[in-house]
Amino acid sequence: MTRRRKILLLTSAIACAGLALGAARARDVPKVATGFIAHTLCSEIFVSGLDVRRDLVETTDAMPGASLLTWAMDLQVDRSRKDVTVSLFGIGRSHAVYRDRLGCTLEHGQGIADVALPPDDKQPALLPEIAGPAIVAPQSEGLAAALDRAFTEPAQQPYRRTRAIVVMKAGRIIAERYADGIGPQTQLLGFSMTKSVMSALTGILVRQGKLKLDGPAPIAAWQNPDDPRHAITVDQLLRHTAGIALGSSLEAKLGSVLEPVNTMKYAEDDMASFAERAPLATAPGTAWNYHDGNFLILAQLIRNAAGGKPADALAFARRELFAPLGMNHVTLQLDASGTIEGSGEMMASARDWARFGQLYLDDGVAGGKRILPEGWVNYSASATPNGWVGIGAGFWTNQGDSFGAKFRTRHGWPRDAFFAKGTIGQYTIIIPSQKLVIVRLGRSQNWPPEVDGVFDLVRDVVAVTRETGKLAGVN
Repeated sequence: MTRRRKILLLTSAIACAGLALGAARARDVPKVATGFIAHTLCSEIFVSGLDVRRDLVETTDAMPGASLLTWAMDLQVDRSRKDVTVSLFGIGRSHAVYRDRLGCTLEHGQGIADVALPPDDKQPALLPEIAGPAIVAPQSEGLAAALDRAFTEPAQQPYRRTRAIVVMKAGRIIAERYADGIGPQTQLLGFSMTKSVMSALTGILVRQGKLKLDGPAPIAAWQNPDDPRHAITVDQLLRHTAGIALGSSLEAKLGSVLEPVNTMKYAEDDMASFAERAPLATAPGTAWNYHDGNFLILAQLIRNAAGGKPADALAFARRELFAPLGMNHVTLQLDASGTIEGSGEMMASARDWARFGQLYLDDGVAGGKRILPEGWVNYSASATPNGWVGIGAGFWTNQGDSFGAKFRTRHGWPRDAFFAKGTIGQYTIIIPSQKLVIVRLGRSQNWPPEVDGVFDLVRDVVAVTRETGKLAGVN
């Protein structure tokens, strides 16, 4: 395709967006496209330490249709200032700024909220150590074969591009492997696995009596009893049944730039405030619709309940969740207003994602101390009515009779499995019946679902560990 032809297609796409969505929304299309690239690259250059060109190719290859825009993008990485700027033919510009231990934030010209980092209180971990410093080689030939298969690339696109796998059995790592340039301490984007962490922090606040699942959520903009949003509960936000009209966050492809939820994420300083101003599409509790706005609102509730300042929320997460689990390689990235970007921007090492999964395998207890409320793990994994992908309260689940649950169990997943899931190939899978936590991080297309190799990985690991576990007396 000639350059002239590409330019015509690009401008036609934006013009069509203008007709369909109005001029204001059309203006946001290039901002959304460049914002996602700028923020992702900034995070994975300055936090993960990945090569910029490799990261750009792997990320855009995992998003069908992205090449229609990315070929026209101008990318500038300033390593001295530690920022990334992406523009699209001058009609869209996004600027992501790195700050030490805060990761990257999109800056929209209005400045970024100052954040005083909370001190590291050197709190000891309660969760027993899951491995030594060295990479744990697969403990059996079967596990080695499973990891070989998961890292083997197909002959042609769509590629698998597995970056990290950790397999943990009964609280100890029994196999792990990493792509070149990545290791046990490398922090990687979890994307929507962040939602599961926000769910855990919500649970801790419920245990402390600072939030309630039922009854009106304490959002200032919804306090008028005559406002139909007044009826929205924390449970409905966790389950994506609040009914807020922001479109959908289920797909990662070119068409996603048209969704208002992505205008919120890539063109707004205060994401939660944008979500809170949105009207209802459906009455609260009556319909299921997965979008990031629900968890950005939850992030605002967490910030308010923790003390109101950005540092309060960061200190709360560290003190109540990360430190007890020994999660020492974690970055909670913020929006420009200083609120945790709770829908999809947490970074953690594969081992730390596994530690998080272990908390749920152990029913919310670490080192004999209850972190999550009693019953919270079962609540999180309980199926949400009409959630066709198979989803609970902050986690995806194989419970219930949803299409997604049936699809996964037909492909070899145990019925009791539930998991944190992030777009383009991020998983923290908890399988209580097998005492397993499986973490897989990479850059794979979301569809077809077998592209990332996770079906094979889970099936192989369950089969191998069931056999070796019986021999070793683990089960």
